[in-house]
Amino acid sequence: MTLEELWRAPGDDVAMIAGTANHEPGNVRVSFLVVDAEGQLVTLPTARVWVADGLAAQPFLESSAKLERIGVPGGDVADASHIYVAHLKLDHPGKYWLLAEPEGGATKVQALGNVVVAKKDPAPDIGDPAIASNNPTIASTGGNFPKLTTRTPPDASLLEYSIADSLEAKVPFVVTFSTPKFCSSRTCGPVVDVVEEVASRFESSGIRFIHVEVYEGNDPAKGYNRFVQEWGLTTEPWTFVVDRTGKIVERYEGPVSVNELEQAVREKLHG
Repeated sequence: MTLEELWRAPGDDVAMIAGTANHEPGNVRVSFLVVDAEGQLVTLPTARVWVADGLAAQPFLESSAKLERIGVPGGDVADASHIYVAHLKLDHPGKYWLLAEPEGGATKVQALGNVVVAKKDPAPDIGDPAIASNNPTIASTGGNFPKLTTRTPPDASLLEYSIADSLEAKVPFVVTFSTPKFCSSRTCGPVVDVVEEVASRFESSGIRFIHVEVYEGNDPAKGYNRFVQEWGLTTEPWTFVVDRTGKIVERYEGPVSVNELEQAVREKLHG
């Protein structure tokens, strides 16, 4: 059966809303929303996923996606409260077709979308060295929080260290490039809330957690700031997990859940 035939099976045939756009060959993390024909977000726990080289092709890969919460209880609310995340083995550059079918609903919904895998995307990948950006901190700005963050209240615990100082000190860290006030995508979510929550779970570990705003002067009209440009980021938000050797050991484009980030920190920095 072709991917299009699967999509045209009884149920709502809808377009997938992508949460990630930058993918390199290998183990690819793909996030997406599924919205039914009535415009309602689908939040069933899992979804079946098929991948094919084209609509008329038979799927060469079948996998599953898990629903992840965007944000934290009591924190900022995103347009979407949850997002599906799938991990797919895509070893070659190209444009792939992706079909997702949430499991267990009264009415079937089949969401169709694309995943483009580039030979090399601009953002640093797992295994690459972290870039020694000298982002501003509480100390370097004299505690000027409006200059440091657009979050209300300020995320002070994430503004103590720069990336450059952390690399020089050879300490593991998590850095998120995100803007709580000016998040422009339906799927970007309150990533700073997530990072702050995970940071609270590793307070005595020596692992640093860093937030870097993305716009020059915190003004979207002025474009991305030099720190985002140094890292080669063309979208936001991005979150990177960096070990004590300065190597990136995990990365997340778009929203990341507390569960995903905590597991990565525990396994790759704290274990």
